[in-house]
Amino acid sequence: MIDGSTVDVAVTRLFNAGYAGRDQASVRAHIDELAELGVPGPSQVPALYPVSPYLAQQAESVAVQNEKSSGEAEWAIVFTDDGVLLTAACDQTDRDLETYGVAWSKNASPDVLAKKAWRLDDVEDHVDDIRIEAWVTDSRGSESRIQDGTLGDLLPPAHWIRELKDQGYARPGTVLISGTIPMAPDVDQFAPGWRVRLTDPTNDETIELSYTVEKMPEPIG
Repeated sequence: MIDGSTVDVAVTRLFNAGYAGRDQASVRAHIDELAELGVPGPSQVPALYPVSPYLAQQAESVAVQNEKSSGEAEWAIVFTDDGVLLTAACDQTDRDLETYGVAWSKNASPDVLAKKAWRLDDVEDHVDDIRIEAWVTDSRGSESRIQDGTLGDLLPPAHWIRELKDQGYARPGTVLISGTIPMAPDVDQFAPGWRVRLTDPTNDETIELSYTVEKMPEPIG
């Protein structure tokens, strides 16, 4: 926690929001673009994908099977016995597998969570102002910013809390990852390093995570 306290959470449910931009007209246009690339569209938007709970990790290295695997800057809400926490997250996604099914691709790699968090109650009155950014590091160690926006670009935590309450999952142990913002088209997302940061301009505080991406050896046999 930002205040120095610690909270242990055993993750029992993990969800990834999809197509969760605040401007749903732009989301529809994005779905059409993805369809041209062979990515099947959702049956409804925004979408909500259940993910294996063990994939919620505070990792410094992520192993992937496919070079076409990239992160996504996101926020996460974590339900605890003492309320809801807000933190930074990065959803590592297999882009080749995504063409067969988004839910499959979300289960291929971890959702990396930061080790610090804010109490949602402490930031909810200005949550849209929180800045979300991501950088990638290439094989030469050079870093480039690939994502830059605010939480106001995405559906707010309150939306997903209501949705999870309706589904009966708004209870301790549930984690929801927010969906992401657009990536800069001229930056290579298939990078060996990702870094995500949330910045609260009201309280002048930041939450950050970073990890390396390691490709697994080829199968034998």
